[in-house]
Amino acid sequence: MKYLILSFLFISFQSIGQSPEYIKLLESYYDDTETISIAAAAKKMNVEKVFFLDTRESDEFNVSHIDGAQCVGYDDFKITSVSNISKSAEIIVYCSIGSRSQTIAKKLSEAGYTNVKNIYGGFFHWANSGYPMVNDQGKDTAFIHGYSKEWGKWVINGVTIY
Repeated sequence: MKYLILSFLFISFQSIGQSPEYIKLLESYYDDTETISIAAAAKKMNVEKVFFLDTRESDEFNVSHIDGAQCVGYDDFKITSVSNISKSAEIIVYCSIGSRSQTIAKKLSEAGYTNVKNIYGGFFHWANSGYPMVNDQGKDTAFIHGYSKEWGKWVINGVTIY
């Protein structure tokens, strides 16, 4: 019975795209910044006045991203890159695992944006859970930029490139 339960838990974690090790990794990076689940974020795709901001660098974004997302980067992020977005609009940020986007979420909040959420688990969890990704041409893709081999190992559903 014990093995049956452990097998079920392993399959359950795999089916939602996050291993127990990945969950532990995330716990070490996240703070009290508001998060949103990938399922809840996916429901907001293509919803007017909901803005997805990809805080990865353009080379990562060009390989794949959430359809409709705006690349704002991390290293050279400027608050002026979102000046077209109302400070009360719903903004959903993401990066590979959620650490860089958490930092950008804080910068947005400090600049007066009041409805900012970070996708819990990041774009890797998005990909691992089978949600759609598009490339810089707007076409569906299975490729995902793994950031580095150390981080790319967390991508289990898709073709990782660096």
